[in-house]
Amino acid sequence: MSTMLDETAQYLAAAPHTREEVLRDSCRIPTLPGVYGWWFRKLPAGIETSRCIVNEGLTLLYTGISPSRPPTNGKPPSKQNLRSRIKTHYMGNAAGSTLRLTLGCLLAEEIGVELRRVGSGSRYTFVTGEMLLSQWMSENALVSWVEHAEPWGWKNA
Repeated sequence: MSTMLDETAQYLAAAPHTREEVLRDSCRIPTLPGVYGWWFRKLPAGIETSRCIVNEGLTLLYTGISPSRPPTNGKPPSKQNLRSRIKTHYMGNAAGSTLRLTLGCLLAEEIGVELRRVGSGSRYTFVTGEMLLSQWMSENALVSWVEHAEPWGWKNA
């Protein structure tokens, strides 16, 4: 139990970084496995946050891990790490980021984006609206992280 409390304290004490900080100096983000959390200045309308952690005016709404648990079916493990995953959330699109997909859907009316299928497959993105979502995240979303050798085993993720 003590280890879990220590991990939680370390996670909550990790400094949040803006999009600009992450993209300007990506070397700060380790190319190692770990757990990351997304903190928000402004929240999408209608989000219930009474059970969320708030620290210095920022609300923790989303936690992720990278990489995912290694498959047991013989497939190769994910090559993702904290740096690649966080950059995908900040710079990618809705097809590659559940965070972007969820935020974009919640903010669709407010920022004027619409989820659309791209190509003939099953990928959905906000197309040109991805830039608007990136701008909103630049103004409102910060990310913190802690290294963890087996993030899929993190009790609070």
